[in-house]
Amino acid sequence: MAGSMGGARNHEMKVVLLGEGCVGKTSLVVRYCENKFNDKHITTLQASFLTKKLNIGGKRVTLNIWDTAGQERFHALGPIYYRDSNGAILVYDITDEDSFQKVQKWVKELRKMLGNDICLCIVGNKIDLEKNRHVSQSEAESYAEQVGAKHYQTSAKLNRGIDDMFLDLCKRMLENVSESGLQQGTRGGQQVTILDDDEDSDKQGKGCC
Repeated sequence: MAGSMGGARNHEMKVVLLGEGCVGKTSLVVRYCENKFNDKHITTLQASFLTKKLNIGGKRVTLNIWDTAGQERFHALGPIYYRDSNGAILVYDITDEDSFQKVQKWVKELRKMLGNDICLCIVGNKIDLEKNRHVSQSEAESYAEQVGAKHYQTSAKLNRGIDDMFLDLCKRMLENVSESGLQQGTRGGQQVTILDDDEDSDKQGKGCC
C-alpha cells in the first residue's frame, strides 16, 4: 500500500497493533504519537486510529497506526483491521506468559492471511516491571527469529524502545515496498527526521482510548 507513487516520495503505510487486552498497545501508540502516558487502563472497544509523519532517507512517510481491542470478542473482526497492512506490531506483557502465547496465535493468523508481505514486530512491553518478568527475553527473541519477525522491548511508562521500534519497522516496510517494485529507492544508511512535534501529532486521530 504505497501512497503517491512516482516522484512525490510520499508513502502511506498502514500498521496494526495486535495483542491481548491490558498489554499496553494503546499506551505504546499514544506515547509514540503524542508523547503522553496515562497510568490508568482504558479499554479500547474496537479500534482507534492515529497518524505519524516521518522523513526517512528523503522519503516522506505517513504512518497510519490502527490500535485494536485485545478482547476475544474482537478477534473475529481482526481481518477487517489488519488486511492491507504493511506492518503489524504484536504486543505482549513481559509479566504475562499467556499474552505471549496469544501473540504466537496472531503471528500464525497474519502469516496465513498475508504471507511474508507484512513486516512483523513482536514487542515485549512493560520492561519497567522487570522484577515481575515471566517471559524470558531469549525465548521471545528466538521465537521472533523463527517466524521472520524482529523482537523489541519497550516501556510506554518510561518511554523506552518505542521510537526505535517504530522507525525500524518503517524502514523495513519501505524496503518491502521497494522490493515489490512499487517504488524505487536505495536501502540502508537512512537518516530519520520526525516532521511533526508531539503537540502537532495528527489531531484527526480518533477514539484514542
